[in-house]
Amino acid sequence: MSGREETRGREGTAVAGRTDHGDAGSASVFSVSAVVGVAVLAAAALAGTRALAERSRVAGAADASALAAADAAAGLVTGGGGPCSLAASLARANTVELSSCDVDGLVVTVVVTGSAPLLGVAVRASATAGPPPSAARRTGPGP
Repeated sequence: MSGREETRGREGTAVAGRTDHGDAGSASVFSVSAVVGVAVLAAAALAGTRALAERSRVAGAADASALAAADAAAGLVTGGGGPCSLAASLARANTVELSSCDVDGLVVTVVVTGSAPLLGVAVRASATAGPPPSAARRTGPGP
């Protein structure tokens, strides 16, 4: 065999043994997209968890404000300028803003708004506190 024929024979073998590299690097692309997908899901889960925590914090502040205001309406707490004034100061202490306060006898309903909007949406919560409906008709301090 001449040198030229040998080369052709090797080239032919090399070409025949060569595989198609059209899918080369596809595992890397898949791995990167899987990591990006997991990161996006983790960010969404973190935002959801933060939203639930903020909702719970604002609801707790509304409950505390309503309970304090109901105690003031019942005469159990004196000073502070009345039920709604006490509810407002307690809301500020919990870093929320008192949006509304409604006193109906011994029953107080408050609405508070979270101080930091979450994803552009203000977090609001309302709470009502006072004696049971049968006892709400009474006025003045409780037993």
